[in-house]
Amino acid sequence: MAGGAQDDVDEPITGINVTPLVDITLVLLIIFMVTAKIIVSQSVPLDLPKAASGSDVQVVFSVILAADGTTLVDSHPLANDDAILPLARDAQGKTADLRAVIKADTAVTHGRVIHVLDLLKQAGISKVAFGVSPVAPTVVTPVVK
Repeated sequence: MAGGAQDDVDEPITGINVTPLVDITLVLLIIFMVTAKIIVSQSVPLDLPKAASGSDVQVVFSVILAADGTTLVDSHPLANDDAILPLARDAQGKTADLRAVIKADTAVTHGRVIHVLDLLKQAGISKVAFGVSPVAPTVVTPVVK
């Protein structure tokens, strides 16, 4: 009765095997979890000028950008922002694992901050943080209707 097996070929498939779908989903989940950890660890920490959770950062190379246009590096005034590059290269040469902190006034333009950030990257400083002033956290009360 070998001919009986051919009759089953014409019938539609009524069951779906979900095991491969579950396997693929679990593999994609694991890949997502691993890559998310790598992406988060390589990002630049960014704190806005006012934050409830602001904390002190170990300052090694401090850049202060004032609203009136003055620039201070480690409490020493500079003529302009471009003078940061040689100082940053010198500091990077002395300390291989150098951390820079940019403290900019809220009135400083975004373009100026990005320019200083670019100068620090050109000097080889990869760990850059932004200084914030801690504020009290705001409590939001839910409105019940």
